[in-house]
Amino acid sequence: DTEVWGQKDYWASPMDTLGKGAGDCEDFAIIKFFTLIETGIPASKLRMVYVRADTGTASAPLIESHMVLAYYEQPNADPIILDNLINELRPASQRKDLTPVFSFNKEGMFNVPGRPALSKSMRLSRWEDLLKRASEEGY
Repeated sequence: DTEVWGQKDYWASPMDTLGKGAGDCEDFAIIKFFTLIETGIPASKLRMVYVRADTGTASAPLIESHMVLAYYEQPNADPIILDNLINELRPASQRKDLTPVFSFNKEGMFNVPGRPALSKSMRLSRWEDLLKRASEEGY
C-alpha cells in the first residue's frame, strides 16, 4: 500500500485496483467480493475474513496478517476460501495455514467460534469508506 497508494493501509475499490493494476490481499479479496455480487451471489453469503496466515516453513514458521474471502453456501456451512496465496478453492477446514480472527460483510461483523466476542460498537472505518466509494462507482 505504501508503494501503490502512498499510505500504510488503503482498502482499494475494484476500480482503484483495476486502475493501478496492483493490490494486496485485502484488495484482491475486495475485488472478488464485488465481482461475485455482480454475478448474482448474495452479499450475505460472502464474508471478508481477517486471518493469521502461516506463510513460513515447518522449521521457520512466519505468521502474517492476511485477508481472504469466504463463501458460505449455507449460514453454518464450512465456507469455501478464496485466497491469493494459493490457486485453488478449498473449504476452510482444509486451510490449516489460516487462523480466522474475525469476519465481516455488508451486514456487519461476525465472531469466530472460540475467539473473544466482538464489541457491538466495533467498526471498520476502512470497510465503511470502501463501501461508500464502491457505491459511488456503481457497485
